Amino acid sequence: MPKATGYSRTQIAIHWGIVALLVVSYFSSDAMKAAWRALRKGGDAFGLTAAAHVWVGVAILALAMLRLVIRRRRGAPALPAGGHPIADLAAKLTHLGLYLLLVAMPVLGLLAWFGGIKEAGEVHEAVFNLLVALVGLHVLGAIYHQFVLRDGLMERMRRPG
Repeated sequence: MPKATGYSRTQIAIHWGIVALLVVSYFSSDAMKAAWRALRKGGDAFGLTAAAHVWVGVAILALAMLRLVIRRRRGAPALPAGGHPIADLAAKLTHLGLYLLLVAMPVLGLLAWFGGIKEAGEVHEAVFNLLVALVGLHVLGAIYHQFVLRDGLMERMRRPG
């Protein structure tokens, strides 16, 4: 895999686009749960907000896959020099988990909704909670780099390199 010195404009845009879509997904999840319950009982409660939740999930899946393709072709910048091996491993595992869950969560949601697989819906919700935890860890790591280490790590997601 190539070694990049920073993230490209496209990688940065996809990163923040996924963040924005995750926020929309979070706020539309109650409507989707109501639609799911109605569907399971033979009713139809699929309104605009639930439809937005589905399409936002599709967009997250597409952007996550695109980001993975770009990362494979372009690479990602190395971690800052002088990091602790355990912290560096945690960062790598967190990123791997984020990529995995950003693909798995929409796939599970689509299997639940369009495939009628109840278990996929249950796992989808569990994966969401795990994703929230990993996003929190990711944000805490970024804040730590910004305000404790002051190593400029966050600049990589603000300015292309």
